[in-house]
Amino acid sequence: MINVGIFGASGYTGLETIKILRKHPQVKLIFATSESGAGQNLRDIYPISWDMPLVAAADAPLNKVQAVFCCLPHGASMSTVAAARQESACVIDLSADFRLTDAAVYEKWYQVPHAEPDLLAEAVYGLSEVNRADIGAANLVANPGCYPTSILLALYPLLQRKLLDLTMPIIADSKSGVSGAGRKATLKSHFVEANENLSPYSIGQSHRHVAEMAETINRLGGVGEKLIFSPHLVPISRGMLSTIYVTLNKDMTAEQIQKLFQQTYADKPMVKILPLGQLATIAHTQNSHLAVISITAVTPRQLILCSSIDNLGKGAAGQAVQNFNLMFGVNESEGLI
Repeated sequence: MINVGIFGASGYTGLETIKILRKHPQVKLIFATSESGAGQNLRDIYPISWDMPLVAAADAPLNKVQAVFCCLPHGASMSTVAAARQESACVIDLSADFRLTDAAVYEKWYQVPHAEPDLLAEAVYGLSEVNRADIGAANLVANPGCYPTSILLALYPLLQRKLLDLTMPIIADSKSGVSGAGRKATLKSHFVEANENLSPYSIGQSHRHVAEMAETINRLGGVGEKLIFSPHLVPISRGMLSTIYVTLNKDMTAEQIQKLFQQTYADKPMVKILPLGQLATIAHTQNSHLAVISITAVTPRQLILCSSIDNLGKGAAGQAVQNFNLMFGVNESEGLI
């Protein structure tokens, strides 16, 4: 068994991570932290039938675990990750604190200095299907954001084979459930604001997730600065759908593109490619840990890719556990399917 601890257990991603790990045959949960709920049980905070005692982060026995999941907001993870690494625990960090390789870029986008810049070089970007080998050898994995997961998985087969026209924009229009805004109440997630509404926010190139998407696109041979990203809040609890418009650098048939995507993800159990003529929807992945992608050829060079994930599943806790599995040599879909 692998002893595991959870930081930030009372947030949505923390709860989702615990739900998965409770049923994981290779995991023993040693502790779960919550600063606001320390001394209580998780069922005092959520309507669940099982129990999980909550402790303050300072009381977490890091010397008794082999791995920790940090389900904390950006800025709050840095010191916790550093403390865990000092105790030689492997870390899967679900915040944005280690997703970018440059501390100055992090500060630009997140408006706080990076307190642990030396750890940035150690961190592996945890896009499971793309960085499998590096994740398997890592001690610190930066779990991607939900929007980047949905968009990058759809772009990866084309970037990998250098098929994108680098002079043309990549346009990504994404819709997310309200849980993507986190559990802390905000005006935009207020029921009256979100219900029966569809709200764009941080559109163009202003959303913080643009930085990690651009960095990964550049690393894979594309031009990240060509990304135009428009996120929207939809009145559902969970789920995400990204519709991505791209231009190829040569003519290809829909069948050729379909085969290309199927070959890319043939040995990757957490990504499913729909048959031609079917379109990915939020319902395809809601309450699951899968990514489902559909391909539509508009012209021989223009494609519309629809990429569906659950923002709390493959977009957060599900991918975090998938990365944990890869780090510890466990079947990557263990506990997820």
